[in-house]
Amino acid sequence: MDLQIALMLGQDGVVNGAVYGLIALALVLVFSVTRVIFIPQGEFVAFGALSMAMLQAGKVPATLWLLLALAAATLVVEAWRHQRGIEVDWASTAVWTLGMPALACLLIFLLHPKSIYMQSLATVVLITPLGPLLYRLAYRPLAHATVLILLIVSVALHGVLVGLGLLFFGAEGSRTPPFSEARFDLGDIPITGQSMVVIAVTVVLVVCMYLFFERSIVGKALRATAMNRVGARLMGIPTELSGDLSFALAALIGVVSGLLIAPLTTVYYDTGFLIGLKGFVAAIVGGLASYPLALAGALLVGQLEAFSSFWASAFKEVLVFTLIIPVLWWRSLHSHHVEDEE
Repeated sequence: MDLQIALMLGQDGVVNGAVYGLIALALVLVFSVTRVIFIPQGEFVAFGALSMAMLQAGKVPATLWLLLALAAATLVVEAWRHQRGIEVDWASTAVWTLGMPALACLLIFLLHPKSIYMQSLATVVLITPLGPLLYRLAYRPLAHATVLILLIVSVALHGVLVGLGLLFFGAEGSRTPPFSEARFDLGDIPITGQSMVVIAVTVVLVVCMYLFFERSIVGKALRATAMNRVGARLMGIPTELSGDLSFALAALIGVVSGLLIAPLTTVYYDTGFLIGLKGFVAAIVGGLASYPLALAGALLVGQLEAFSSFWASAFKEVLVFTLIIPVLWWRSLHSHHVEDEE
């Protein structure tokens, strides 16, 4: 391996690490607010990329029917809860079950988006509401369950969504045109415009998330819920809406990640699972609590994957997932056990 090859592999590692970093941020956000290890996060990536491909092929994305079905089911559940005397926030319910699906239908059926940017907007509007709708149907009834029960639900939901992905999109993969066709050389290293788009969008999203959590009232409410759910509820913060918002942000991050990687690699109905697992490894590096460490872990995963593909391509996935073992060992040595704290 010479310096040029090393720099090219490093560039690939940074681009891949940027996508894994976004997935890791979403996983940390969802877990810190709701205690859910959200294994189906990768499905938002695959659904976003494949829905975009269907729009570009002039077809109606099958995920639109999934959105409408989930919205109808959520409305039925909320009406049943209201009938039982449980307080229901109808304003947020209307946004996720009526407003966003109606906007998605408007963009797809009436505007018939032709440009890549309008198609991206339609895809984001289509996939983002799936997050809070899945939360309300699958996780909110188990809000007080153990983390293990919530993990089992996540595994089951992942299996359902992968099966639906195969039904919606088939076994064939899809690839979309890049957002930028630019190509230039930095020294002897060829750089594509799409790679720069991935890095730029990742930086923008990270900065926006930082400003959201540090400067906005809603972001501070989410942080309070993550630190102490009971205390946040006593202070008047609607923790159920915090779950809605965290899952919406996770879905938004997932669909943006899907739009970014679709021009770089062929996406299949089950591609999101592998991407989500690598994001999970990065999130574990951050202890499912630290956003900066999760980003650092994502860059480490990206570099390890890139260089492993050169030295031992047949074992690159094994090497990436093996990273979780020393991380867990290190954390077990430097964390207090429950018995020690008591």
